[in-house]
Amino acid sequence: MSAAAPITQDVHTIPRKLPAGPVNLVGLTRDAMRAALIEAGVPEKQSKMRVGQIWQWIYQWGVRDFDAMTNLAKTFRAELKERFVVEIPEVVSKQVSEDGTRKYLVRIAGGHEVEVVYIPEEGRGTLCVSSQVGCTLTCSFCHTGTQKLVRNLTAGEIIGQVMMARDDLGEWPKIGAPKDETRLLSNIVLMGMGEPLYNFENVRDAMKIAMDAEGIQLSRRRITLSTSGVVPEIARTAEEIGCQLAVSFHATTDEVRDRLVPINKRWNIAELLDALRTYPKVSNSERITFEYVMLDGVNDSDEDARRLVKLIDGVPAKINLIPFNEWPGAPYKRSSNNRIRAFADIIYKAGYASPIRTPRGEDIMAACGQLKSATERARKSRREIEAEAGVARA
Repeated sequence: MSAAAPITQDVHTIPRKLPAGPVNLVGLTRDAMRAALIEAGVPEKQSKMRVGQIWQWIYQWGVRDFDAMTNLAKTFRAELKERFVVEIPEVVSKQVSEDGTRKYLVRIAGGHEVEVVYIPEEGRGTLCVSSQVGCTLTCSFCHTGTQKLVRNLTAGEIIGQVMMARDDLGEWPKIGAPKDETRLLSNIVLMGMGEPLYNFENVRDAMKIAMDAEGIQLSRRRITLSTSGVVPEIARTAEEIGCQLAVSFHATTDEVRDRLVPINKRWNIAELLDALRTYPKVSNSERITFEYVMLDGVNDSDEDARRLVKLIDGVPAKINLIPFNEWPGAPYKRSSNNRIRAFADIIYKAGYASPIRTPRGEDIMAACGQLKSATERARKSRREIEAEAGVARA
């Protein structure tokens, strides 16, 4: 591996002014919304009730127009319109894969763009949400990781992706209609662009909104946060969010993981596993998902499989085997189907679930590790990417 390869990329933060004018209510916690209403002149004794009313309109019914919030007095609605807005990210484009996967390019404040993916499956629908513009990590197999971090998303921009997808799916319930428990968008995975635990507070606040019983009403068991291994924030995730946890593991030795997931140089496999062993107890999650991308000749041997089983001993776990999703300039190749099945068989015989993820949306570059916003898509040559990844060119 190149000695100069960073653990995280240099952060390129583009300065931007906070938008002047009305405050966006989307993404505010209940307490923050209450404080904003009091500052706008709502009597403190009424503020909690007003938050409850507005909250339901925004997050339960998907209403963005204050005039449509009919249980509020007309004068109060007029006052809200002067001080506040209800806005979500703008859809720039939508692509639909042959398998039904939808990839959205959405624009956020400052003109930046991120990608969001909706994956329909039998009995469920999963939305893959982004938490940063670009990514601060430099995982060598990940297309998103070749794009430098621009900035963290706000809580409103994160939960706004969920609201945008519900708009597109036509899934907001109708007021007065019988309750329909069928969910087209039933699960959220924080597996899009960015490292969620490097944007902890905004991710936490957005997911609290998603889980709120008077709003979108998703169970914490239907939300999965994926981290590359930001060890200090794992305990906070258990305590303050309590969702399911997935870990981008991908290797069974520090030598290989240092190259694939360079954050391993800061918190190695042993430190990461120590943090993971306590997570299910604190958060009451059933088990941790270990994500393992299958790279030909790099991490896919029988020895790797047996070593993985030993490493996770004592951790309630399942192992998600991910066939590598290739992208232009990628320095690796996907393991063969036979190799992946042999690897999975060793794990399964050791008593762990080892599903092989079916690649989705590959034809529209929407599969795991392929996301990279169009406006930030400056290509590196294959030679440059291979050099950074420490892969010898044949």
